[in-house]
Amino acid sequence: MIKAALFDLDGVVFDTEPQYTVFWAQECRRYHPDHPGLENEIKGQTLVQIFDRWFSGSLATEQKAIVERLNAYERQMSYDYVAGFTTFIDDLRRQGVKTAVVTSSNRQKMEAVYAQHPEFQKLFDAILTSEDFDHSKPHPDCYLKAAARFGCQPADCVVFEDSFNGLRAGRAAAMRVVGLATTNSAEAIRPFSDQQIADYRGFGL
Repeated sequence: MIKAALFDLDGVVFDTEPQYTVFWAQECRRYHPDHPGLENEIKGQTLVQIFDRWFSGSLATEQKAIVERLNAYERQMSYDYVAGFTTFIDDLRRQGVKTAVVTSSNRQKMEAVYAQHPEFQKLFDAILTSEDFDHSKPHPDCYLKAAARFGCQPADCVVFEDSFNGLRAGRAAAMRVVGLATTNSAEAIRPFSDQQIADYRGFGL
């Protein structure tokens, strides 16, 4: 029996990945014009992972400026729920299933979400951000901490993820994993998830 449903944020709760692709395409053209399509390669990676791989060394001094542009961009982004999400989350709560957001986003980003969606925090029993974790996805730390928050065993939890790192984190936590084909195709995420869905319309646990 599922006791807790744990959701990544971007591409899982909100259909924001196309907007991030636009942002990172601009940054990649600015700093890596010789690597077209880099914005697609870094999809689903945390900011720390992106910086470590692509903006370190001589570009490390540019990280602060990138973060400032990203923060400004996130403040004006549209946070539209993935189709069927609010109906699905309401159904889970009626069944007594605990719900949590488990995201690599920081608290500053979440303030932008709350400003646009005052109801957001009431949808979840817990919201865990990057400040709550010692390790980034694909490490299972974030999902194990979310389960512990509810006093649940990993087998009692289901993870909803879209990125490869997130899917791997759910698997590494020994939880059931549902993959959202919002960022990558259903075929691509199938090896990393127990079930694949395009959105939440008509879906139930």
